[in-house]
Amino acid sequence: MVLAAALFCVALAMLPSHTVTVAVMSIDLGSEWMKMAIVKPGVPMEIVLNKESRRKTPTVVCLKENERLFGDSALGMSVKNPKTVFRHLQSILGKKYKNPQVALYQKQFPEHQLQEDPVRGTVYFKNSGELQFTPEELLGMMLNYSRGLAQDFAEQSIKDAVITVPAFFNQAERRAVLLAAQMAGLKVLQLINDNTAVALNYGVFRRKDIDNTAKNIMFYDMGSGSTTATIVTYQTVKTKESGIQPQLQIRGVGFDRGLGGFEMDLRLRDHLAKLFNEQKKSKKDVRENHRAMAKLLKEAQRLKTVLSANVDFMAQVEGLMDDIDFKAKVTRTEFEELCADLFKRVPGPVEDALSAAEMKLEEIEQVILVGGSTRVRKVQDVLLRAVGKEELGKNINADEAAAMGAVYQAAGLSKAFKVKPFLVRDAAVFPIQVEFNRETEEEGVKTVKYNKRILFQRMAPYPQRKVITFNRYNNDFAFDINYGDLSFLSQSDLSMFGSVNLTTVKLSGVGSSFQRHVDAESKGIKAHFNMDESGVLLLDRVESVFETIVEEKEEESTLTKLGNTISTLFGGGSPEPAQNITEPVQDEEEVPPESGKEEKDEDQKEEGLKEKPNDSEKSLGEEKSQEKKEEAGSKTNAKEEKGGEKSGPTEAEKEVEKTVKPQKKTKISEDITVELIVNDISDPTTDDITSSQKKLQDLTDRDLAKQEREKTLNSLEAFIFETQDKLYQDDYQLVVSEEEKEQISAKLSEASEWMDEDGYTATTKQLRERLSQLKSLCKDMFFRVEERRKWPDRLAALDSMLNTSSFFLRSAKLIPEDDQIFTEVELNMLEKVINETTTWKNETMAEQEKRSPKSDQSFCPKISRPSWLCSTERSTTCSTRPSLPSQKLNPKPITALVQIKAARPRAPMRRQSSLPQRRAQTQRLKNQKRRSQVAPCPPRRLYSETHPAKHIPQKKQQPQDQRRWPKLKTA
Repeated sequence: MVLAAALFCVALAMLPSHTVTVAVMSIDLGSEWMKMAIVKPGVPMEIVLNKESRRKTPTVVCLKENERLFGDSALGMSVKNPKTVFRHLQSILGKKYKNPQVALYQKQFPEHQLQEDPVRGTVYFKNSGELQFTPEELLGMMLNYSRGLAQDFAEQSIKDAVITVPAFFNQAERRAVLLAAQMAGLKVLQLINDNTAVALNYGVFRRKDIDNTAKNIMFYDMGSGSTTATIVTYQTVKTKESGIQPQLQIRGVGFDRGLGGFEMDLRLRDHLAKLFNEQKKSKKDVRENHRAMAKLLKEAQRLKTVLSANVDFMAQVEGLMDDIDFKAKVTRTEFEELCADLFKRVPGPVEDALSAAEMKLEEIEQVILVGGSTRVRKVQDVLLRAVGKEELGKNINADEAAAMGAVYQAAGLSKAFKVKPFLVRDAAVFPIQVEFNRETEEEGVKTVKYNKRILFQRMAPYPQRKVITFNRYNNDFAFDINYGDLSFLSQSDLSMFGSVNLTTVKLSGVGSSFQRHVDAESKGIKAHFNMDESGVLLLDRVESVFETIVEEKEEESTLTKLGNTISTLFGGGSPEPAQNITEPVQDEEEVPPESGKEEKDEDQKEEGLKEKPNDSEKSLGEEKSQEKKEEAGSKTNAKEEKGGEKSGPTEAEKEVEKTVKPQKKTKISEDITVELIVNDISDPTTDDITSSQKKLQDLTDRDLAKQEREKTLNSLEAFIFETQDKLYQDDYQLVVSEEEKEQISAKLSEASEWMDEDGYTATTKQLRERLSQLKSLCKDMFFRVEERRKWPDRLAALDSMLNTSSFFLRSAKLIPEDDQIFTEVELNMLEKVINETTTWKNETMAEQEKRSPKSDQSFCPKISRPSWLCSTERSTTCSTRPSLPSQKLNPKPITALVQIKAARPRAPMRRQSSLPQRRAQTQRLKNQKRRSQVAPCPPRRLYSETHPAKHIPQKKQQPQDQRRWPKLKTA
């Protein structure tokens, strides 16, 4: 019931039939595996099956000289030629060449040649020849392949997708994933953190269990490359748009970039290599052979899986090196000793998540396992002791939870579907701050002071917009956007993190804006920031805000307002253009620094940072309250004026009231020119992106052309073998002469020899021409066989129709004249059609028996057909010349059958009879009903299907009522 209720949450919108691309997909992009899910009309949420009908696909791409391989096919090539296989690309996305993570990748995969990009400083793979590929391009190939699998599964094109990324991905890594998706031609609706997708999937299937009481759940995800612990709070909240809805909020995240199943595989691989060297079956060191190490890695992955359920296992590899087989016994104890230091790091992410959420273990209701590496028994034992729970939760699909949660989010973001709202408040793992320098003057000495303001704190929810105000600048200046305090990271994580400096923002046009608004009061330079749904920080705009005092116009009368409205509707408008006026914002002022109060100053400066939605709401509220006060004041003044009129005000007071006019403050904003200098990983230029897209498209076209050629080659080869076999079958030997058989056999043998010599190097066009020639040669033979197979069924259908029609005609003629519903013309027409069709069939059968089945004209008689059949076709068809292949006997029985049906007389509407006739007819029906209840009806005469004119003799029975059972006359 829970599953049905959860699936019912996705209510698919019924769109018009012309809408084709309504399906959306999700891609759970893992280090070792990727899972895809789709939502389309009629399919709420479904995991995509690959070509091998598996629910998960290896994140591997193989680049050979003339083809690309993906998934399991590419993984199989890692044993034969490991240099052409690329995997575990997530670890080097958005990393510079000097990053320790790149050096670690080079150590794990020594067969690859990593080079430094001279422009961006990132890495790229040096492939054979002049080809080189960046990690983003390789990842784009995998994303394009995953989209192809999803399109084949959904049977329609897909462009929109939600992609999962690890929660610890920084800004550079997230931009790298978006760049790869752009190269693949995917429209990314959102980059969702994989832990958030898992939490969403868990909450969607347990919507009824969520109430206004907060429930804290921890998800422990150990995958192939990393480990993440996430604390999520589920609770119902009230919203303005949709009322009370469930919500999940990410409270704390802890992670370990290097703790995963792949590190265990590598240690098992090295252990197996050590055992092989100790056996001394070869003088060479197996570690120096990349192909042998790839075989050992594959065996180590299988060994880790088996040892999770068994105490020991025998590892064996055939032909490991120099045709030497390897066989060794490995126990679970040995495996645990190899990974002892890794198991000690298992509780680390849990402690970090609790510290980030500022919570205790007692507040966590349940710890749920996610990820394939959590199936290792030692990991579960260590984690269970660390969390102090009775048991670990295993009530979600550890492999598919992230993909299913992401596709639910994709359906919610797409305009083609309507889903039940489930609010998601994700959290930024790394704090971000704004840093700038400002000149200050104290006692005539100018000094430069460093300032910083926290933009997004650690675990700050997003998506969110914020605005920061610079109050003491009246000329062009610059500020930096950097990461905040990263002291919670370990030294190794900090070294792999990359640059902590994100962007330098240079502003120009500040001074000119001040010169244009000399009379206005400056309210500072406001920078508007946005952290979108993908966790990517964007600078929307920077503007200079000024405040001016505008004299408020006197209130117009109702008639004046009505006249202005009518003039506006009929083409009139305000003669002066409207100024660029923004909504009022809260005033911000920086406190000048004082000696001994720097910390206090910094706190006060941080107060200048505000969330934009709250500011606007607050400002609007202040403006409304101010307007209400002004209205109340005007009403009070009006009352006073009325009271004054009664008491009789003096002339001097009236003069003062006329001179004093109400004033109103107005905010004016002017955009500032912004120049962004990226400090971490610079984005490629537009030309570079276009070149990468063309490179990937050329590879895709080459793959499609290769697949088309292979398909044509297989069709030609299958046609040759099948036709050679058919020539010796009985059905074909009856219709093929010896001369024709020898001719076809010679052509097939010639084509087979050509296939062996030149066929496998021929082009697709040449293969199609060969196949077309062979099909044209065998066309008549195939037609004759097909005609002989269909002839009996068509002839039987015609005979059955003739018998039925003849019986119907005889029965209709025996109806008494008073009860006759058919006219004589209709009956004569039906009789003529039956006779002509019978004559035409008999003559055709006689002519057919004279012909040889091996003749080309065996099914092309020259006899004329019935006049009613000729009247429905062109006159040239009924000529005495030999019929064309498309006019052979095959369609004649069908045509005759249709014409007989059309020629049957239909019962017309009964004419209105007189009253005595109706009474007599009613009495006859009563008498027939009474007699039918007394004596049974006699059986009808049976007629042969092939000879409708002859009846099968039956025992004679005299009918009791001649009018009801008329005597049937034989032809």
